[in-house]
Amino acid sequence: MRYHVRHLTTYHYSTPVSLCHNELHLMPRSHAGQRCLHSALHIQPAPRYRQDRHDFFGNPVSFVTIEQTHSRLELVVEATLERITHENPSAWGQAPWEQAVLKQRHELDAQWPLAHQFCYPSPLIPPLSALRDYVQGFFPPGRDLYTAVSALMEGIYTQFQYTPGFTTVSTPLSEVLAHQRGVCQDFAHLAIGCLRALGLAARYVSGYLETLPPPGQTRLQGADASHAWFAVLDPAAGWLDFDPTNNLSPGSSHLTLAWGRDYSDVTPLKGVVFGGGEHQLSVSVDVIRETAPSTLPTR
Repeated sequence: MRYHVRHLTTYHYSTPVSLCHNELHLMPRSHAGQRCLHSALHIQPAPRYRQDRHDFFGNPVSFVTIEQTHSRLELVVEATLERITHENPSAWGQAPWEQAVLKQRHELDAQWPLAHQFCYPSPLIPPLSALRDYVQGFFPPGRDLYTAVSALMEGIYTQFQYTPGFTTVSTPLSEVLAHQRGVCQDFAHLAIGCLRALGLAARYVSGYLETLPPPGQTRLQGADASHAWFAVLDPAAGWLDFDPTNNLSPGSSHLTLAWGRDYSDVTPLKGVVFGGGEHQLSVSVDVIRETAPSTLPTR
């Protein structure tokens, strides 16, 4: 299944910006379940300097310097992605979850050399005793890994309320737990923190989720949005993805942009700006597949 993605980011500044240096995670990556067939990044004003590379986690990243004075910054990504369908992940992860923890402690270096990065606390996912307390009920002794993680995903979906605007990128995970509210980023962080508390390797995945309008209504341009979910490592089979916002295993409608320890590793745009005053940010994402699906998540 092929998709065309258009991701538009616009900054409006109250006073002119004389110089800015930015790091961008906006170009989709390829992996075992996805091929990036084409991608292009257009920036206005045009950068004086641009360097494209891959970061520590293998994500495409761009560093740009804009020396032209400007009050508006526009970044447009156009990409064509192909999703590759694999067998049902429920066929994997059948070993007890404790076995996965033991294997990760002793066998990761050979087959999954970077996995240890995802076993420990990270900037936005600190060690919290409340995380271990919360996850215990979903991971009784002997339960297979896939069933246990699926139960955790469903627990977050049913017990936490999806509330856009309630949190920001700087809201502590402890507040998400206390209020049981948040958005996809918060729910991914919550699940990852729970899994790491048990000794499992879990990573944050950013990307896109195609959405459909209500029956009888016209599809709105810009209606699609950035999304986030998580993946846990099954040492026998690899990384298994889970979407706690929609309580499902990501399929062909989930398109990966980047992954890291948490959101701070894959922030779409961060850097230093000289001038600018206050700013307004707008983001518009369109995800169009060549063949319309019959059913897709709506949340």
